[in-house]
Amino acid sequence: MESVQNAFAWMTWTLPVAIFFICIVLMLAGMTVWQIRSPSVERKGLLPIPTTRGDRLFIGLLGAAYFNLAWAGLTDIHQGFAAGVAFVLLLIVMRWG
Repeated sequence: MESVQNAFAWMTWTLPVAIFFICIVLMLAGMTVWQIRSPSVERKGLLPIPTTRGDRLFIGLLGAAYFNLAWAGLTDIHQGFAAGVAFVLLLIVMRWG
């Protein structure tokens, strides 16, 4: 058990970090159930390639991550605001991407 604890010792496990990872796991589980119940078809939206729901989720999560990293590296404004903007960008990619 101690080796498992040491494996995660490098990460600062705060409540916001735990909530973030729980949300990602719930999102992936929800998308899996949605895909099983109603398989998606490729469509072309704002993105220049045909995408499925899973593709748009992956692209949206990457975009949100890069936005948050750029925000943290380039500004001194509170990160909570960036997380809100990144979530809105994820929703836009999921809906119209």
